Amino acid sequence: MSLSLSLAVLIAVSPTPPPAADTAVLPVEDLVFPVEDIIPEVESLDGAESETKQGDQVRVALTSDVLFALDKWTLTGQADRRLTAVTAKIKAEGAGGVVTIEGHTDDQGADAYNLALSRRRAEAVRRALQGGLTGTTFEVKGYGEARPKLPNLVEGRPQEKNRAENRRVEIVFTAAR
Repeated sequence: MSLSLSLAVLIAVSPTPPPAADTAVLPVEDLVFPVEDIIPEVESLDGAESETKQGDQVRVALTSDVLFALDKWTLTGQADRRLTAVTAKIKAEGAGGVVTIEGHTDDQGADAYNLALSRRRAEAVRRALQGGLTGTTFEVKGYGEARPKLPNLVEGRPQEKNRAENRRVEIVFTAAR
């Protein structure tokens, strides 16, 4: 064998040398971040209704576009059908106790106007549900634009789809276990 071939074979089969003694070994740090609850949301095909469950709390959200005309708090005919279904759901799955109705708006208009509108809309939904849920205690809240589901503005630009999602009434009840 030639000398160059012998050297090549010797280099190829030689074990890798251990790291030098002066090589620094750094400690590994654990990264710990808070984990937010992941709450699944089930949405109707038309996007007008969604439902979330967290523990024994059920939250049914109905978009205001289905329940009310623009800037109104009188329920539409389409709202009756949706609210009848919600009433049946509360009867079938509810454990009793307080049913909370929360009204929400988008960020268009004055804060005071939106607060009053959201309260009136929540009150209209309470009156509609009350007929089918006799003996139930209701709590009505209006939040105006204070609790958006999605940001009304993204990078300073209005998001009409998000605003539509934020105009809603949420019905919250405790499910039977």
